[in-house]
Amino acid sequence: MTRKVRKAVFPAAGLGTRFLPATKAMPKEMLPLVDKPLIQYGVEEAKHSGVQNIIIVTGRGKSAIEDHFDVSFELEHLLETRHKKDLLATVRAVSDMIDVAYIRQKEALGLGHAVLRAHELVGEEPFAVILSDDIIDAETPCLRQLLDVYEFYSAPVLALMEVPHENISAYGVVDAEPVAHNGGRDRLYRIRNLVEKPKAADAPSNLAIIGRYVLTPEIFTSLETIQPGSGGEIQLTDGLKHMLRSRPIYGYKFEGKRYDAGDKQGFLQATVELALKRHDLGEDFRRYLKDLKL
Repeated sequence: MTRKVRKAVFPAAGLGTRFLPATKAMPKEMLPLVDKPLIQYGVEEAKHSGVQNIIIVTGRGKSAIEDHFDVSFELEHLLETRHKKDLLATVRAVSDMIDVAYIRQKEALGLGHAVLRAHELVGEEPFAVILSDDIIDAETPCLRQLLDVYEFYSAPVLALMEVPHENISAYGVVDAEPVAHNGGRDRLYRIRNLVEKPKAADAPSNLAIIGRYVLTPEIFTSLETIQPGSGGEIQLTDGLKHMLRSRPIYGYKFEGKRYDAGDKQGFLQATVELALKRHDLGEDFRRYLKDLKL
């Protein structure tokens, strides 16, 4: 019987250099998209996918993340005395949302290293990894789509997306063959090989790995076995490549729209499009945008 995925790991120890100076004193995971920090979108996705236990891998200067998911007695008391019930409910919903544990990554030594830091808290069970830079707007949460595949095949599953050829060198890329699943052959792939950030001419396909993973505990052994890559970093892609020698790994071309909120352009696009979808903001904001003299 396939073991249920109960935990999701959020690597959040990166320096956020692409958003300096905003991230000099504030974690990039706390940058607000409309009125919620980036990491909260990922945490809500995990919760809506049926995963309640969150493990956040943090580094120096990331205490704002811990504060965000903690109870704020002073703020709640102030809102209560001022009878701001809606705001009070919003604030309480964040701290009541999930069970959170934290582990420090003292040096930013790559995504694989961040995942490895979570080993003790994850234990020997399957788990999810969510990168909060990747905001995915989908009817069925992206993680839930991957979990459905994992539960069917009892094997690791990576989120995939077709990426324009000229942008492919920014991603981990897969060489994969389509698999008939639920009568179709258009979304599920069995992975043959993985390459981290290949040159466009060397990329085995245009299928890029996006920041959602369902992994089995064998990944920890693989991450401990592989040699660090460039910059002394332990890459998750290299760990997956090692694990591929001993067990199948699947990729799923998820349904939904992905925003790269780790990039300024992607962050701005996500802000505008998510604001337009809001019932409390969308109409007025759309009117405002139409009136702009562009």
